[in-house]
Amino acid sequence: MTDRGNLSDQDFLTKIEQAILGGVSCVQLREKELSSRAFYELALQVKAVTDRYHIPFLINDRLDIALAVNASGVHLGQSDLPVAVARHLLGSDKLIGISAKTVAQALAAQAGGADYLGVGAMFPTTTKVITQETTRETLMAITETVQLPVVAIGGISKANRHQLIGTGIAGIAVVSAIMRASHPKNVAAELSQIPF
Repeated sequence: MTDRGNLSDQDFLTKIEQAILGGVSCVQLREKELSSRAFYELALQVKAVTDRYHIPFLINDRLDIALAVNASGVHLGQSDLPVAVARHLLGSDKLIGISAKTVAQALAAQAGGADYLGVGAMFPTTTKVITQETTRETLMAITETVQLPVVAIGGISKANRHQLIGTGIAGIAVVSAIMRASHPKNVAAELSQIPF
């Protein structure tokens, strides 16, 4: 996932490219403050980078932007469009991820046709307001209950990544640890070596 913060567009794109070179296998563009036009234009630039390296590019929340730039898919939260509606609009060849904090939400996402789940926040995070962290026990209950790949998210860093080993997750989504790093390629390479 991305969080541009105060970076210029060029610095932002450079960080994304460096993260990909370090082993990031998917990029999700998350921009809560941009206008639709600015989000669209930035998405086109990011997609040019991800296309160059042949990795999936997802748009957070905004199905319209995902469709407009022909992204690989969309990641939706619990208050966004239902999975079935998103699937109807996107088609069967696009990825749809759903944020889930409970087993019930995970099961509903699976029944609705989601391709993967984003579960968290696992640790304190500065990129979004979180009212309650997801426990390791809840994460494991979700991975043991659903058949979908589960990606852990929220405050994951080199310092705490080991706490996710053995939880059954398929991967991690990282924002600050990479986007705020001086050497995003190195951080991405270290984080991508975690044995789940």
